[in-house]
Amino acid sequence: MRILYGVQGTGNGHITRARVMAEELAKRAVKVDFLFSGREPGQYFDMDIFGDYQRRQGLTFVTERGGVKILKTLQQSRLLTLWQDIKNLPVTDYDLVVNDFEPVTAWAAKLAKVPSIGLSHQACFLSSVPKDGDNWSARFLMRHFAPVDIELGVHWYHFGHNLLPPIIEQPGAPLPVRQNKVLVYLPFESVAEVLALLEPFPDVEFYCYHPQANNEDRGHIRLRSPSRSGFHADMADAVGVIANGGFELPSEALRQGKKLLLKPLLGQFEQLSNVLTLRQLGLASVMYELSAAELDAWLELPAAQPVSYPDVAASLADWLLAGNFENREQLCQSLWRQVAFPSYCKLSDGVSSS
Repeated sequence: MRILYGVQGTGNGHITRARVMAEELAKRAVKVDFLFSGREPGQYFDMDIFGDYQRRQGLTFVTERGGVKILKTLQQSRLLTLWQDIKNLPVTDYDLVVNDFEPVTAWAAKLAKVPSIGLSHQACFLSSVPKDGDNWSARFLMRHFAPVDIELGVHWYHFGHNLLPPIIEQPGAPLPVRQNKVLVYLPFESVAEVLALLEPFPDVEFYCYHPQANNEDRGHIRLRSPSRSGFHADMADAVGVIANGGFELPSEALRQGKKLLLKPLLGQFEQLSNVLTLRQLGLASVMYELSAAELDAWLELPAAQPVSYPDVAASLADWLLAGNFENREQLCQSLWRQVAFPSYCKLSDGVSSS
């Protein structure tokens, strides 16, 4: 089997999920070519596992001050380039397209009638899961941005549907937690705004990663430039994580038992829905604007307990190679039977907490 794997590059979560799948597919000697879109070339980092990957312009959203700017997004979209990339992609050279919300490979496969499987968090919103900010444009985007033949959504809970648990790296040995250390990743806010939020709490060591930051220590605030290894090392012994409302980082934090404070990207349906879900499950605190009062209250909360998720990537890689793509129910149910939630988690649909 030869696979073309399309990845939306606008968020690190898509790339992280693809990195985990790349490792599992490589173990099985599967020929996989990766294509990324939605990010400028110089903004990709730690990409060695993807080999000689391809890059296209794709589509991306313009954000300012923590919110999506629809008009600027439309103005900066290069639709003619997108169409040419779709039309000229040699997708018929592949047996299967695996797609993580990436429009070029998805539309190329659709037009050429090459089998395609959507493997993304966005796919879960095609089911009746908790949603916030749901409207016709959000529904249109989720269904038509990167259309595929078979959808496999990933989520923190199944809500009675054929969804997968998060696809995340298997954890190493846990480190002793530093009760005053907090990891911060708020890339859609300015560095100045993040610093203003954190400054009033001198007793807490904040390790703040940001695309516009240089490595610099400002008293109790440690600014860090993007680094996958550094980020994971700092999360390993942190008591909590402050982040936007994406999917992959909260998933890793839940697996490691980090308490979560999330600030969703305003106007972004997916992030608003994510924080609603975690709040309903009792797995995260939420602030809808940068608030010192909300941060203060969150810092006083006790440490969290981990959510035990299985090795989804290994099972999924075997399922892809088996080729029985219509049989999703058995795969999903077998994985959810291996999940264990903390006792304080608010669950339904027959999943019990540990």
